[in-house]
Amino acid sequence: MFTGIIEEIGRIRSVKKGPEWIEMEISASKIMEGVRLGDSIAVNGTCLTVTRFDENGFAVDVMPETVAKTALKQLSPGSAVNLERAMAAGDRFGGHFVSGHVDGVGTITSRKPFGNAVVFEVETPQDVLKYILPKGSVAIDGISLTVVDLSDKGFSVSIIPHTLKETILQYKKVNDPVNLEADMMAKYIERFLSARFQGQEQTHGRSGVTEAFLRENGFM
Repeated sequence: MFTGIIEEIGRIRSVKKGPEWIEMEISASKIMEGVRLGDSIAVNGTCLTVTRFDENGFAVDVMPETVAKTALKQLSPGSAVNLERAMAAGDRFGGHFVSGHVDGVGTITSRKPFGNAVVFEVETPQDVLKYILPKGSVAIDGISLTVVDLSDKGFSVSIIPHTLKETILQYKKVNDPVNLEADMMAKYIERFLSARFQGQEQTHGRSGVTEAFLRENGFM
């Protein structure tokens, strides 16, 4: 489990690719403190396992499913990456619950300054967009962010100077891909409601969200 608060920007040291897999070495310093084999580290929001390490960085294996579902395949030696260690018990919780399981890949369609911030618009796959709502949480390349606005094709976020400086968003341009993870609570709610709808259909021969259903389940 992660918080979406990026600890460090690392650099890809080397990339070895097979037909459907990737092995990467990543340069890092801050997150190497206390690292052990088998530790989980989020690389651009993707939970990966440390397979070996030295004082200057670590190595990870990326399996076929992760290669297919994330933008990690776009990385090359020299690429900057967001890094976060798994959340430790007792730590402050400054972002939102981020699992490190990427839901899909979005595309930056706009980057514009607005006051002291920069507003990014992200085109989003529909199967991810259904979980995103205005003022809700979303992780972009592992960064915990608040959704500013929503459209039928994507959403926007407003990035303050500190977040821009401390993450790889400072390097992102229009048409760049980004890893997206929707708020897991939205996915749990959908799963819960789907199961209840199926039960209602079988029992009452009807489906859909009604006011009575929402009241019965504590949503009103």
